[in-house]
Amino acid sequence: MSEQIILNADSRERTGSNKARVIRKVDGMVPAIIYGDEKDSLNIKLRLNELTKASQNELFYTQVLIIKNGDLEEKVVLKELQKDPAKGKFLHADFLRVSRKTQLKVIIPINFINEDECAGVKNDGGVLTKAIREVEVMCLAGNIPESIDVDVENIELGQSIRLTEMSLPDGAEIPGLSEETDQMVISVNAPKAVEEEPEILDGDELPEGESESSDDDSSEESEVDSEGSEES
Repeated sequence: MSEQIILNADSRERTGSNKARVIRKVDGMVPAIIYGDEKDSLNIKLRLNELTKASQNELFYTQVLIIKNGDLEEKVVLKELQKDPAKGKFLHADFLRVSRKTQLKVIIPINFINEDECAGVKNDGGVLTKAIREVEVMCLAGNIPESIDVDVENIELGQSIRLTEMSLPDGAEIPGLSEETDQMVISVNAPKAVEEEPEILDGDELPEGESESSDDDSSEESEVDSEGSEES
């Protein structure tokens, strides 16, 4: 299991757009809010450097995070992270409180294993085609997987793995998955044939043993033969 992502926060009394700008410019922090789990909302501000570093980790967007505010410790998941579209600076963050029994929808990356050992690639020169690289799953907050492993070792040429064929962690499911909504995840396809361009002879080149005058000579001989037959 990966290391838990922890963010340190301070309480925030000031609210509103003007006061939020002061927090960002003067305090050098990012305003945020924690809500949910039938508790009062908590206005906080986060250290910009910590938030920036955490946001560079893919798990920041899928795993349960810990926010420490003095002696208070909150387990949350990120719900929204607002950025300035022009400057890319963080403007605000929303976090949802969770318990281990909270059901969440999260996007989980797919980890393809044994690609080098894939039967269709090793034995038949096939090519792996990845149609999906991440999937939305419903699971408990205390049981969010870092990734979903898909073993491709035994896939033969022309075969594939679909969403309905993936093995999910205990308690996890893909919302709304059915035969109608099923999708291809990965397949082994034959490599595209490379068409060879036909060899084009130069206009002056002819097969060996033939010459340009051969047709003319034969026509002249035919004329002589016909003239001889008329005279006779």
